[in-house]
Amino acid sequence: MPSSQALRMAYERELDLVKISPTANPPVCKIMDYSKFKYEQAKKDKENRRNQTVVELKEIRLSMTIDVGDIAVKTKQCLKFLDAGNKIKVSIRMKGRENSRSYQGVKVMENFFEGLDGKAVMDKKPTTEGRNIIMMLSPVKA
Repeated sequence: MPSSQALRMAYERELDLVKISPTANPPVCKIMDYSKFKYEQAKKDKENRRNQTVVELKEIRLSMTIDVGDIAVKTKQCLKFLDAGNKIKVSIRMKGRENSRSYQGVKVMENFFEGLDGKAVMDKKPTTEGRNIIMMLSPVKA
């Protein structure tokens, strides 16, 4: 129908004529209460924002000379972060002579990862970047 006739129909019903897809040939229009539509759309957007989860990046710092008990504490903390759905950056900062033995730090990282019992996925393998060794982990998807 012509747009003038559709506009007249909307005016008689005290509603608005809204173009759904104005680029189509012929344009697709709908007769509705536009303010009510905007209100409902804002409500849906607010609900969607409330339901979305924000993934945080948590950091766990280890050392090259970490002991078994300390690794257990760090592993427990890491599992807490993973259960909350966060990504984890595991790092070791090397000091002095440790720079020449970065392979030991990589070994500590791999032992730490094995202690997580498959509850994490390794996004980035342990790599040496300057004075740091960094590994990225994320939770396993169910």
